[in-house]
Amino acid sequence: MRRLWLNVLLVVVSVALCTAAAEFVVRQLDTNADNAPVGRHLDEIALAPGVDRAWFFADPPPLPNRRAIPKEWFDLVQKVEQSGITEGTRRADMFKAWNATFVGDPCRHAYLCGAPGHLYVYDPPSGEARPPYRFLPNATTPIGLVTNEYGFRGPPVPFARQPRTVRIAFIGASTTVGNHYFPYSYPEFVGNWLNMWAASRKLDVKFEILNAGRESITSSDNVVIVRDEVLPLQPDLLVYYEGANQFDLRTLAEVPDSGDMAVASSGRCPAQPAGGGTAEASCGWLASLESESALVRRVRALLAAGNPAVGGDEWPKKDYTLRWPKGVDERDPDIKRPDLPVHLSTILHDLDTIRATGDAAGAELVLASFIWLVKDGMVLHPIRHRSILEYLNQGYAPFRYRDLERLAAFENRVFAKYARAHDLAFIDVARLMPFDPDLYVDAIHNSYGGERLRAWVFLQGLVPIVERHLKSGAWPRKFEATKKSAPAFKPRPITFTCTGKS
Repeated sequence: MRRLWLNVLLVVVSVALCTAAAEFVVRQLDTNADNAPVGRHLDEIALAPGVDRAWFFADPPPLPNRRAIPKEWFDLVQKVEQSGITEGTRRADMFKAWNATFVGDPCRHAYLCGAPGHLYVYDPPSGEARPPYRFLPNATTPIGLVTNEYGFRGPPVPFARQPRTVRIAFIGASTTVGNHYFPYSYPEFVGNWLNMWAASRKLDVKFEILNAGRESITSSDNVVIVRDEVLPLQPDLLVYYEGANQFDLRTLAEVPDSGDMAVASSGRCPAQPAGGGTAEASCGWLASLESESALVRRVRALLAAGNPAVGGDEWPKKDYTLRWPKGVDERDPDIKRPDLPVHLSTILHDLDTIRATGDAAGAELVLASFIWLVKDGMVLHPIRHRSILEYLNQGYAPFRYRDLERLAAFENRVFAKYARAHDLAFIDVARLMPFDPDLYVDAIHNSYGGERLRAWVFLQGLVPIVERHLKSGAWPRKFEATKKSAPAFKPRPITFTCTGKS
């Protein structure tokens, strides 16, 4: 019997070691694959004056606020796994401080009712339900995110402005905060390179960055974030990059809505797995591990490739008709219209508010175009680009590539015209960022190499803005000691039990 158990142990250890070795090898292969497209495109991006190409490969300094992860947080992730509700950002949701006004009764909330009986919440100073959440302050999560005392991703930033500093706040959603698993986000790369640029020019100035981005938020959420969280920290620039979370072609076409933001009439939590099960069906457990394991990503891609209906071409779509508002000039849009498609009128109204509050506080708004990886007739690799195919053909069904491309171009024309109308600096990321599927994980989010390359594009656009302000003497600004308090907050845990009926 003893020999039997020794043999079993030998087999288990051998399998574990082989799996670990395979995971290491695949990660190395993926890293090399991630770097390859960057090398192809780096020299396509023109350098701003004084920027050295060699800086591209320099990482930011290690984060001094990275800390040990509490065991109970790993337990929270395990509870999510056991719940069977693991889609999207469910694991990361455990380490957000949710706006208590937004949450209300969690068992009656269409999304949060699926949480495994535990959330962190905070009381918003204004009492508004926006933004829906902040990241936990001074935290290092099991997902990889490192935050400072304001709940912003990145290194610590003192509340009081220090002499000879320039502070840049980056505003946006998931493409700004970046993948939580990535070591650094694009604003962190930009901040590091700006400090290298300043050192190379022997400028007595230090750059500080604030990454106020967070996934799934809208321009209206960003209005409150800028007002309540960012402007108290007295930034010099507000860099706005977002163009996906309100990009809804249903504003132009009537198609069935697959989502439901209210608790179903039956009273059952919509986030509950069908049939009340606690395990994901049909290889769902593989999907739940996809963000964490390179080996699992390969297995999932191979399983998808085995489906003969899944090719690299655009998938078949149901018919629909786009109905543009009467009189809209697609090539030269009137930015004052209240009925611009894909919620652009709402976005521009919110940008007006951000711009006005920023100007009053001495923070200048910089606007960027938003890149969508979509073109009519685009053909992708069915294995390597599977996640992009699913994002476009499932997440944006039934809309065709040609219409997604058309509306993305329209959105960027509106952004460019808004910047011209208000004399704002405009960074044309959509034009300058290489259109290469190998730089993306879906149609808007970059691979880690793509994230670095997009940061490089932003750097080239920001250097002339920074240099102009430094030469004029406007920067670095002098600040008197403020009597206002830091935008810190105190999350508190809540526990609850949802029975599946509200």
